Amino acid sequence: MLEVNKIKQDAVQTIALARSMRKDVLKMVYRARASHVGSCFSVTDILAVLYGQIMNFRPEEPSWHLRDRFILSKGHAAAAVYAVLANMRIIPRSDLETYGMDGSQYMTHVSHKITGVEFSSGSLGHGLPFGVGKALAAKKLGQTWRVFVLLSDGEMDEGTNWEALMFASHHRLDNIVAIIDYNKLQSLTTIAQTLGLEPLVDKLTAFGWAVREVDGHDHDALCKGLAEAPWQPGKPSLLLAHTVKGKGVSFMENQVEWHYRSPDDKLLAASLAELGDPDA
Repeated sequence: MLEVNKIKQDAVQTIALARSMRKDVLKMVYRARASHVGSCFSVTDILAVLYGQIMNFRPEEPSWHLRDRFILSKGHAAAAVYAVLANMRIIPRSDLETYGMDGSQYMTHVSHKITGVEFSSGSLGHGLPFGVGKALAAKKLGQTWRVFVLLSDGEMDEGTNWEALMFASHHRLDNIVAIIDYNKLQSLTTIAQTLGLEPLVDKLTAFGWAVREVDGHDHDALCKGLAEAPWQPGKPSLLLAHTVKGKGVSFMENQVEWHYRSPDDKLLAASLAELGDPDA
């Protein structure tokens, strides 16, 4: 378990990491005339804490057999994953310039062809089942590595997730941590208007998971919660992270249009300026 002072010290570094990642995401999406800035920004702080403080991995040895496994189930946030991999020096920063371009392996939905990516996703509802399978494999093989799965709230509409939730608790997989990016918006409107999830904590608890809620942009709180997992021996852990879609740029925050919209020259400059980019 991380000490409180260590958490606070590292949070300064991960906040800086998240800011750098947001800039990278904006530039990638702008160059490719792509989308999903809002979806990337809601998970940027979570990824920064996972890679900057929590997960065991070796940047110089991405296939290290004892590495913790990270699965992005909400594959449309691919740019955020590529950004953190570049900032952690797992992939070359120059590769980000090819994001979304013809012939590039850096597709706009995350691809396992990229070094450091465990699983291709984009069709929602498959990351958690895959992660649960990896966690079961680790238990069967007597391995100590852990599995972290990041899901969107909208994909909790998918029945495969609920099957995986049941499977994980039945097999007492306390080596997996699922994180739900609960930004309350999905592709066209709110979660509540599309297919309501509440009472979500009660449902997840009833499925046998140890559940905690956290501000998904509070680096101290994220680190403390994730560092203490598993929260109950013999139970898988689920962190319900309350987030804001488009977090970090004022005019993007909580705006459903930024699920699909791409910034033009003016909006890119304004966004980068808010993030403190000296070249904006």
